[in-house]
Amino acid sequence: MSATPEHTDSTTVLNRVKVFSIEVAILLGAFFSSALLIFYLIKEVFYSDTVELDQHVFDFFANHTTPSWTSFMRRITVLGGHKFLVPANLAIIAYAYFIRRRKWFALKTFAVAFSSLLLMFGLKALFNRSRPISPLLGEVAGLSFPSGHAFMSFTFFGLLIYVVYQRIDHKLVKWLLICLLLTITFLVGMSRIYLRVHYPSDVMAGFAIGTMWLILSLYIMHLIEKNKAKLPAI
Repeated sequence: MSATPEHTDSTTVLNRVKVFSIEVAILLGAFFSSALLIFYLIKEVFYSDTVELDQHVFDFFANHTTPSWTSFMRRITVLGGHKFLVPANLAIIAYAYFIRRRKWFALKTFAVAFSSLLLMFGLKALFNRSRPISPLLGEVAGLSFPSGHAFMSFTFFGLLIYVVYQRIDHKLVKWLLICLLLTITFLVGMSRIYLRVHYPSDVMAGFAIGTMWLILSLYIMHLIEKNKAKLPAI
């Protein structure tokens, strides 16, 4: 006997609820795990003054430094810097607003990018950690904790992952793109350590704070979007 329309609809709703519950559990787990990691890193770096992990990772990369790897890392690190992220964000905003007419997504992209930038500078000023000595890139200005490249690349590519997950139905294409974007983000963070412009703890903090801020920003924007009828038109 074939299933009735009512039974099919109930099954579909139940499956969507299950998927939603799993997604919420994963996001909450990522958020609070990141928060615990940040508290641990702050304690170890600024209160216990422990840098053993940083030094061990530096020693590992020092033993695997080659001209070809250095050239590759110099190229990949650009993807986490302002010379790439500023025009990339502006291009996405312009495409969403003027071509796709998705004004709320354009606003969401701007809000995530701009708030991430402000938060990054605020945290760097707060912790005031100097950069590692003897970087492979030469002298680099600015402060070290958290890594701005790790933080900003995570919020940027994380937002793209969010779009891919929400908008692409083909499972193989969806997960290939997600894995590609995660790999790029990881390589950006690794490049900062390899090039000795950030401590490993800086990069871990950047990824952790980026995770928390992206989840929080998207949640806030979701709440605003749900109540946009009460707001002035964009």
